[in-house]
Amino acid sequence: MTEYLIRRILQSVLVLFLISILTFLMIHAAPGGPTQIFLAPGLSPEAAQIQAHNLGLDRPVPVQYAVWLGNLMQGDLGHTFKNHIPVGDILWPTVKNTMVLMGAAWLFSLLIAVPWGIYNSTSEYGLSDQTASFVSYIGFAMPTFWFGIILQEYFSLKLDWLPLSDMYTMGKEGNLGDLFMHLILPVSVLTLGFLAAYSKYSRASMLEVLSQDYIRTARAKGLKERRVIFRHALRNALIPIITILGLDLPILVSGAALTERVFNWPGMGRLFVDMAVAREYSVLMSITLVVSVIVVLGNLIADILYAIVDPRVQLGSKGGSST
Repeated sequence: MTEYLIRRILQSVLVLFLISILTFLMIHAAPGGPTQIFLAPGLSPEAAQIQAHNLGLDRPVPVQYAVWLGNLMQGDLGHTFKNHIPVGDILWPTVKNTMVLMGAAWLFSLLIAVPWGIYNSTSEYGLSDQTASFVSYIGFAMPTFWFGIILQEYFSLKLDWLPLSDMYTMGKEGNLGDLFMHLILPVSVLTLGFLAAYSKYSRASMLEVLSQDYIRTARAKGLKERRVIFRHALRNALIPIITILGLDLPILVSGAALTERVFNWPGMGRLFVDMAVAREYSVLMSITLVVSVIVVLGNLIADILYAIVDPRVQLGSKGGSST
């Protein structure tokens, strides 16, 4: 296990290094490049050139990348081009806010979807199973931003039950009750899509396991159905679900970006859109790197959970898992 973890951590560092290079090159290849933000009306080319020189933007791209990477290794994410504000001062509060929103939506989805899918696997085509299918169709088909606007229109504007947007009511910053009320609508938007997917995955995975010979043998021995489901079937059924959870992290982040924009949630998604419009490339690179770290860690945790959930899974010496 220790050898595997060390190898995976080294692989993750290499992946993040390659992502940083690709992101840096793509951003500098964007139309106009970082220097485009200085070409405001009335600004002379000489002044723009001086400003670019002061920020090191006139150096070769490999040199700029080396300087940026060296600063990053020291914990310095750089500064914004326009106001020269440290990127960390802008980024880290939004990371925390996005993690609050993503974590709440993810946890709520799992607490509902996985038990629901397991129950539906034991009562195929019943009312609950048909309801789950209907919810799945809606969740897969409905655009995130449109669903958010509908919820705002009904629950905030018409009924005045829930806050329209933002993370806190002005003057109530840090109030957990107020935070909870602001979380309800955006979490509902994010939950719908993942509820649809996870309930289907859970149901399909359980149905596949329940058809195995060892499950029929356990039932033939007279074991109680609850013991068959939770002791023998569930562990094996969780393996595909864990895989999907790791792969869905990028989707959750992108979904949170749209949701944050609709609900004016002060997170990474909204910051990314704002900084893309403002051409603040240092902030965009930092956000991309943070999201990449989240995805890589998610997949690493998923691999570790395989061995915890199913003792037959061994993290082999070649980086794969074997049974």
